[in-house]
Amino acid sequence: MTSAKPARTGHQDIRIGTMVRANGDDPAGYVRQILAHGFESIEPFFWQTLGGKDIPRLAGQIREAIGDSGVTIGALGIFGNPLEDQAQDRETLAGWEALIDNAHLFGTDIVAGFTGRVRGRPLEESLPRFREVFGRLAKRAADKGVRLAFENCPMEGSWKTGDWNIAHNPAAWELMFDALPDDNLGLEWEPCHQLYYLIDPVPQIRRWAPKIFHVHGKDATVRWDVVKEHGVHGKVPFAFHRTPGFGDTDWTRVITELRLGGFRGSIDIEGWHDPVYRDDLEMTGQVEGLRYLQRCRGGEFIANPQ
Repeated sequence: MTSAKPARTGHQDIRIGTMVRANGDDPAGYVRQILAHGFESIEPFFWQTLGGKDIPRLAGQIREAIGDSGVTIGALGIFGNPLEDQAQDRETLAGWEALIDNAHLFGTDIVAGFTGRVRGRPLEESLPRFREVFGRLAKRAADKGVRLAFENCPMEGSWKTGDWNIAHNPAAWELMFDALPDDNLGLEWEPCHQLYYLIDPVPQIRRWAPKIFHVHGKDATVRWDVVKEHGVHGKVPFAFHRTPGFGDTDWTRVITELRLGGFRGSIDIEGWHDPVYRDDLEMTGQVEGLRYLQRCRGGEFIANPQ
């Protein structure tokens, strides 16, 4: 993979894009439809398994759809539980391996997803299995110039129990990267889940910037009046996920801190979660999120005078 960092000229250092469901019937056709909206990168992603997809063929189809548009592939994603041993879990693990082996065909050096966890057990009890599985995957990836990034979604799990992911809390990141200090292991970070924990996401970037390989463009709205009246475990929802531009995060500060921390890569919008901009308004919300993030990045790139 190319090791040179992309230049800031034309905002090549931080691209704004979107996620694409690679399990769908025609991911390449979807890419063709959305290119005109101005997305600068995409993250093809799989839910739990590869669904029988021919990965080299899919890579060729997506790259053909991108053509000479200049759009890049920011990462590949697979979201399941590779630490457990049910049939679907084994397929998830095989999916990680296949995406690592074929990432170069997509033109990316990042494969992202959940760490998985030992189901129903306290988080620490997943660390031996995490070390075993991702120790092997990290070496496999390093041999191919690939980095692995862990998404920080709790999937309704907690420190005490859960089904999907241990990488949802800064204290867990400390444990993970102490267990496996490999340079090619990092985070697919987003502020949404931190806000759900009532954590200020901005100071977190300064601490973890070297480990942030890829960013999901997803936000959250916290209803502080509900928190004060009902708490966080009551009947009334205290927070919900949002498309960037509609939530509480100051993305100008986020992108500033990312740039100060040396981040080079993509912010790919994770849609299909906003309670308002969904269904018929899904792409309306995503395109507004794209334009909002581009403004937060600094607007149109203007070259300096010579």
